[in-house]
Amino acid sequence: MLAHERHGSGTPIVLVHGIGHRRQGWDPIVPLLVAAGHEVITVDLPGHGDSPAYDAQGKSARVYLHEVFEAFYEELGIETPHVVGNSLGGLIALEAAMNGHVSSVVALSPAGFWKGTFDFLYVRGLFRTMITAGGLLAPIAPHLFRTKLGKAIGFSWLSSHPSRIPADVAVGDLRNMLAARPAVRELFLGAFQFQGPLPVPATIAWSQHDKVLLPYQGRRARKVLPEAFHTILKGVGHVPMMDDPELVARTILDTVARAEHSSNAA
Repeated sequence: MLAHERHGSGTPIVLVHGIGHRRQGWDPIVPLLVAAGHEVITVDLPGHGDSPAYDAQGKSARVYLHEVFEAFYEELGIETPHVVGNSLGGLIALEAAMNGHVSSVVALSPAGFWKGTFDFLYVRGLFRTMITAGGLLAPIAPHLFRTKLGKAIGFSWLSSHPSRIPADVAVGDLRNMLAARPAVRELFLGAFQFQGPLPVPATIAWSQHDKVLLPYQGRRARKVLPEAFHTILKGVGHVPMMDDPELVARTILDTVARAEHSSNAA
């Protein structure tokens, strides 16, 4: 089973991180969602954090990830949860929604909406560069990430406010990214675009200062998913939970409320 944590009680919300990240990236918003009366489930992707290795056994990334999460929900005994994802996690959430396995979806700067080869090569090159740099920084990371400059060097590509990241979290994130290199490589080899449509309430929320999946990709998302609610998360970077937990939690809860209202009206 995928490594995970369960918090609180109530209607379940599953939080899925992005490529190279880990479930602890959601920690800033978990208490906010629990306080609103939800069970919150954070999960590590295959080959990330404490989860088993990425092992697609010849299957496409799309099929493999679908099967992994379908089995995960079954093992947890949850049906049609609300699912929230960031980056690759956003694409996974959208795929689950398209397959009718969720009650609502929030995709935060989701993967799967690049416009062409250049967009994809840019993202892949960025990750290669930062993973290489991370390997060089790893021996001094515990000292480097105690400083604002060190956090800016390590995380300004992901966060608009890297100084807000606690030093121990920054070190843990770097070590996780380096350990996840085999999975990252396989996921980029199996990258795919999202096509839609969505049969459930959905929010596509692009980070205003995203340096990974550049905000103009949101325009393609609007064309592919005209039925979704589209918004810009102001003042945040690619991983918005780091920058503004309250904004992210509010975006999630608004979508959940919209879905529950729609369900009650039906």
